[in-house]
Amino acid sequence: MKIFGFCGYSGSGKTTLIEGLIPLFVQQGLKISLIKHTHHGFDMDRPGKDSWRHREAGAQEVMLLSDRRWVLLHERQEATEPTPMLDDMLRHLSPCDLVILEGFKSARWDKIEVHRVANGKPTVWQETPAVVAVARDQAIDCPLPQLDINDHAAIAAFVLKHTGLM
Repeated sequence: MKIFGFCGYSGSGKTTLIEGLIPLFVQQGLKISLIKHTHHGFDMDRPGKDSWRHREAGAQEVMLLSDRRWVLLHERQEATEPTPMLDDMLRHLSPCDLVILEGFKSARWDKIEVHRVANGKPTVWQETPAVVAVARDQAIDCPLPQLDINDHAAIAAFVLKHTGLM
């Protein structure tokens, strides 16, 4: 399984870009999985639902299983960044052709930085050695390949070539 990431500040368009790329990869016959890093507390449960009640009661893990999907919710007691755990989490995925990482700026896998000049945020490629290209809305001063953030076909082709899937 190949692993490739997308990083950048919140609001840069990582999710929208990935949402546009996944159908292009699937059209190529690839099986795609995704792991998203979030700095925010999140909850897939709604208060009052059975799984929420079980977690609130102290269950460390709650698995929801139906005829169409399953999900495992695991409560982490540590307050550390999950990046070191990423290798372990990858082992939980079913076999696929490409795992897309969203976020995980400091993870060792190659990635594209998603950058919007209009956000007013600095680029991260200078301090992130695994960034191999920048998808941006305007040209920037950067020695790495620059891709138009709106040209999903070109970005998909770059990822496929870079990972050896093309």
